[in-house]
Amino acid sequence: MTAAAIDIVGVQKRFETPGRDVIALKDIDLHIATGEFVCLLGPSGCGKSTLLNAIAGFSPPTAGTITVDGKLVKGPGPDRGMVFQEYALFPWMTVEANVGFGLEIKGMPKVERKERIAALLDMLSLRDFADRFPKDLSGGMRQRVAIARVLAIDSPILLMDEPFGALDALTRRSLQDELIKIWSQFRKTIVFVTHSIEESIYLADRIVVMTYRPGTVKRDIRVTMPRPRDSSAAEFNGLKREIGELVTAEQQRHEAAERVSLTTD
Repeated sequence: MTAAAIDIVGVQKRFETPGRDVIALKDIDLHIATGEFVCLLGPSGCGKSTLLNAIAGFSPPTAGTITVDGKLVKGPGPDRGMVFQEYALFPWMTVEANVGFGLEIKGMPKVERKERIAALLDMLSLRDFADRFPKDLSGGMRQRVAIARVLAIDSPILLMDEPFGALDALTRRSLQDELIKIWSQFRKTIVFVTHSIEESIYLADRIVVMTYRPGTVKRDIRVTMPRPRDSSAAEFNGLKREIGELVTAEQQRHEAAERVSLTTD
């Protein structure tokens, strides 16, 4: 498969809760071009993961449409691979078996399956861990396995929900660099949810800053700095300050709304 484009038009998402409805997303219009790397950024409660789950087909929008290469998203599909923060590996399977699970389900011949798995294990420095189980791996290694498993099925789109959020700083930067290499090689379309302003600038072609609930697009920022990016550079830190002001304003709105909620409950 090649990469694919995503079109989000007039998307809204409403959750029914006891006593009231919560509008998580409102009037989201977004075009993500084929092969683009886009980060969704904003405070907790802004709907980043809700939007990602809608693109994945796990939780359809209440209104509006999401299409992938012109085809309406009606549910999960092999054109969209998901990487979660929690790794979501099968604990009873080895690294090799986890990576090859989707290929086995698809009915890929064993020889071809073995070749693809071996290539991915080499690419992500997992060859020496092929026979290990997830419990024997560090968090960073588990996330490498999760990424390899998604790459194995060759989805044109990678959806990543804070995949490095639970990792230490050094492991996180290492996997960020690995992801950029993978993206550069395969040119997948990537939609990446993060709370980290620095991570979004380091990785993305575009940063979509979202408002606090209901989640809307506050600013769509194109990052023009060449890769690899130097987080100590003046341009990097200037953009970090600019985005920081946008996110801080939404965080303050979030906190004000929480205070009002506490006084009215």
